[in-house]
Amino acid sequence: MFITALQLVFISSLSSGITGSFILTILLLLLLLIPIKQMTCLFCGKRPLLDPPKHLRISGGLSALEGAWPWQVSIQRMSRHICGGSIISHRWVVTASHYNYNNYKLRIVAGVNSRSKYGKGVQYRSVQQVILHENFSRSKYDNDVALLHLHHPLYFTKHVQPLCIMENEMDEKQLSFSSCYITGWGRMLFSTLQEAEVDLIDTGICKQSSWYDGHVNDNMICAGFDKGGVDTCQGDSGGPLQCYSNDMERFYLYGVTSHGEDCALPKKPGIYTRASRYTVCINNLMKYTITVTVKGYVNWLTYFYNLPYQN
Repeated sequence: MFITALQLVFISSLSSGITGSFILTILLLLLLLIPIKQMTCLFCGKRPLLDPPKHLRISGGLSALEGAWPWQVSIQRMSRHICGGSIISHRWVVTASHYNYNNYKLRIVAGVNSRSKYGKGVQYRSVQQVILHENFSRSKYDNDVALLHLHHPLYFTKHVQPLCIMENEMDEKQLSFSSCYITGWGRMLFSTLQEAEVDLIDTGICKQSSWYDGHVNDNMICAGFDKGGVDTCQGDSGGPLQCYSNDMERFYLYGVTSHGEDCALPKKPGIYTRASRYTVCINNLMKYTITVTVKGYVNWLTYFYNLPYQN
């Protein structure tokens, strides 16, 4: 398909004469040889408007500063917030599968801190395709992860940035994560994005009868506190559990907000989809998705093949 695109450009250029725009077209097409993941990783997980997190804990939920979490998006239907998500590339957002998505009037809002007052850094994008995990279980919330493919790419700015994703499950131990944070607006409670630092809780503990009584598996991770008090809640689903790597000096998607029992109860921490179990599939999907705009020749070519997910 790549050769076919070049042939089309070449034939068109022969008929109109080789110009500077033709040379630019060839250069743009050659960019297809660079994996999208590789380009995104150059600046993922960075917060241009804030310094790296300090060792002081965020106790409880606090209103986040502008630009604190530039990968957090509000997923909306008819301008109403329904859940959160995380930007991982110009045209991909990670969220949860358990919402009843459809493409009609579904959009994401990026670069927003206060839902009551959108600033100049806000970007709106409609959703072209919703890709749910093929083995998602609605009754058990297993494989509760989904991808949103946007109609048009986001522009990365100080307010809009991608979150890093791990290469594989080994990265959980090798990246030396020092602190983890949850973020979200809730369904109706807060107009300003809320943030809180949480502890990662061993899955064995979370499976105990006094906790979730075995209803947590290795595709999930618990985060919060045994005494409760801090948790994600309704409307936060799909948003990120993001952890900071001191070695890499950037944030990574550690989990996708999935479910829990009520909100902030003792021994009932939030349950998150374990991101590292799915990053190989996500990386493959982005690697084999090619989007390019070439003036006069190619208009948003998107090729999907070897998809690890299905609708």
